[in-house]
Amino acid sequence: MTGFFFNFAINNHPEPMEKEVLEKEFWKHVEIGNQMPTQTADNMLIAYGFFKQATEGDNIHPRPNESSNVIQTFKHNSWSRLEGMPKETAMKKYIAHIQKMIEESIEEGRM
Repeated sequence: MTGFFFNFAINNHPEPMEKEVLEKEFWKHVEIGNQMPTQTADNMLIAYGFFKQATEGDNIHPRPNESSNVIQTFKHNSWSRLEGMPKETAMKKYIAHIQKMIEESIEEGRM
């Protein structure tokens, strides 16, 4: 599986991945993530946080205060927890998380 080899390269390659290659793989995994079967809320929030950190950097938006906006609050919290993480690191973690969800979906027979 190509994901395994890419994951191996991210985690074990002695040289930093070129930014262009990383961005290409990131957007490829965004597309894969968008087409995956429904995932657990926790997995979706983790992916959301990494995606937002990778594409926008630190969350500068105020935390939602309304109790009826629980989903937006969870999303805000997931992203805010990554404050200070470089965009490239967030891209790598997003890719690894999507690969993990693919493997889990295959094991569970959902893909």
